[in-house]
Amino acid sequence: MSELVLNATHNIELNAHDSLDVLLNMWLHGKSKTTQSSYSKIAYKFIDFVQLPLTQIGLNHLQSWLDTIEGSDNTRKTYASVIKSLFTFTHNLGLMSVNPGKALKVGKPKDCLNERILTESEVMLMIHQESNHRNKLILKTLYYCGLRVSELCVLKWKDASVRTNGGQFTVYGKGQKTRTVLVPPSLWQELIQLKAEPDESVFSSRKKADNAHLDRTQVFRIVKNAAKRIGIDNPSPHWLRHSHASHSLDRGCPIHLLSNSLGHASVSTTSRYLHSRPEDCSSLYLIN
Repeated sequence: MSELVLNATHNIELNAHDSLDVLLNMWLHGKSKTTQSSYSKIAYKFIDFVQLPLTQIGLNHLQSWLDTIEGSDNTRKTYASVIKSLFTFTHNLGLMSVNPGKALKVGKPKDCLNERILTESEVMLMIHQESNHRNKLILKTLYYCGLRVSELCVLKWKDASVRTNGGQFTVYGKGQKTRTVLVPPSLWQELIQLKAEPDESVFSSRKKADNAHLDRTQVFRIVKNAAKRIGIDNPSPHWLRHSHASHSLDRGCPIHLLSNSLGHASVSTTSRYLHSRPEDCSSLYLIN
């Protein structure tokens, strides 16, 4: 790892005894643990590649690094967005006179959302063929409540409340936003059979100390194994969230209600699901 040396306009300098951690901790302060982990990994990959102090990095270095990124266009876009954010933050602090990330352009990738939406039959088969009771409830909660995997992992019983018909979870999600998600009565009746003390996890890990949260890798494994049983390769827990959104719209859910339930920043984000599986198209009007 190359040492970071920042010669700032405010005469701030990180010397040889300081590391990239100093800047990253400031940049990522207040973000979720999941975001901190993924963003810092990308930042370190970039610094390892360029082997230069931040003040010596230019647009050409950013472009050269992006050319080495393997994977989909969406992956490249994510990596570019992360590094652009880092440079914007550093520039705003006054630690760089020029922000090279501002000029970095990445083409808009193909929207492949439709490829990550399961059919209702596929979701039901995944759930039905899961023999482990806890894992079955994890699949059901991801799908019926439309939760992100990070949200599911940190659920505690104090976040759950009974209602006249079913129950609800108070979810603290992406962007430090809190929302309320209703739990269908049938699922609620199954979940409360697991109920424990308020500070205990709704879904606990069996491999760690008592009351330890599940981690993301465990949930990914549960979903992957469930999908593999029905012939679907390499899904993620987010596919169940995508499926929740698409199926809800198919069944007549108002888009603003779905947007609130999913915790989207705006309805425009939710509208992607309408575009991925439209009910109408001009092509249908040309058939005799």
